[in-house]
Amino acid sequence: MLETRLTALLGCKYPIVQTAMGWVADPRLVAGSCNAGGFGFLAGATIPGDEIERDILRVKELTDKPFGVNFHMYQPNAADIVDLVIKHGVRAVSYSRSPGPDMIQKLKGAGVICMPTVGLPKHALKAVELGADVVTVQGGEGGGHTGSVPTSLLISQVVDAVGANVPVVAAGGFKDGRGLVAALAWGADGIAMGTRFLMTQESPVPRQTLQRYVDCTDPGQIIVSRAMDGLPQRMIMNELLTELESAGPLKKLLIAVRNGLAFRKYTGASVLGLLSSAIAMGKDDDMTAAQAIMSANAPMIIQKAMVDGQPSRGVLPSGQVAGVIDELLTCQDLIDSIVREAEQQLTLLAARVTEQPREA
Repeated sequence: MLETRLTALLGCKYPIVQTAMGWVADPRLVAGSCNAGGFGFLAGATIPGDEIERDILRVKELTDKPFGVNFHMYQPNAADIVDLVIKHGVRAVSYSRSPGPDMIQKLKGAGVICMPTVGLPKHALKAVELGADVVTVQGGEGGGHTGSVPTSLLISQVVDAVGANVPVVAAGGFKDGRGLVAALAWGADGIAMGTRFLMTQESPVPRQTLQRYVDCTDPGQIIVSRAMDGLPQRMIMNELLTELESAGPLKKLLIAVRNGLAFRKYTGASVLGLLSSAIAMGKDDDMTAAQAIMSANAPMIIQKAMVDGQPSRGVLPSGQVAGVIDELLTCQDLIDSIVREAEQQLTLLAARVTEQPREA
């Protein structure tokens, strides 16, 4: 009942995608998602350049199922990641920054599925024009950088915009089988979840940080802030975010430069390379250079919470859905429960719409 164009393209059993959250989507989580019947993406944007191949091989040790790798096209080692993806037969790539056509054509020429994430119909159309095989569309409920249009409105808009030949994956606010059925009804071919997979037993996030997510029982505490880089990001309100909200522009920029430079060790970028990438990102995404530089610091601030286990000193990217999740399931139990509920809901829905009206 749940086979779609997405499962056919990606080679997974169910149309459920685990997104490539920085510092979170490691080999164990990716393999856990894939072994349970979903499709997982490795977070290549936050893996040091000399460890990317090691982690790709580690995923292949943990699962014989297809998986994907995520990266930003403007990171200095992007070309190396493309080569490694092709070398090791990785099924798909995901990305959020618009890449050069040459890089996409190289991936497509090797049979790699290109699956960017977008937030507006115009971005989806641009992605398809550049060669995207599938587009993941995140509504405003989603975590991290996000837009203002709710998923329920956005998915149908993008499905209509890109046409019948391009599968759409819905992201933002999904956690269960009812959500999967809703996405299918809107015209999507599957769902993508970040926060829900972050809140699993295979997640590498330290328990003290995970507890912040579990303890957040009010979706209203998961706000959209521009304090980090001037762009809207959805995060759980905590001590650092409170401080950033009240900081002036100079303080934010100093924090950004410091953390952006610290991030260089993960990509091998020089100071000039960091600035050049920031300027290129700014031109492509309508950001100022300052905003782009500040964006470069985000991985290091996120690392404080997601790797170092200091949730008060890092930010906590999160979809609103964290406010209604109160347990950490295994990937297998999570996907099994989604599939079971989706099939039940589809059966119930079919019965309801075919039920004959009763006579008065």
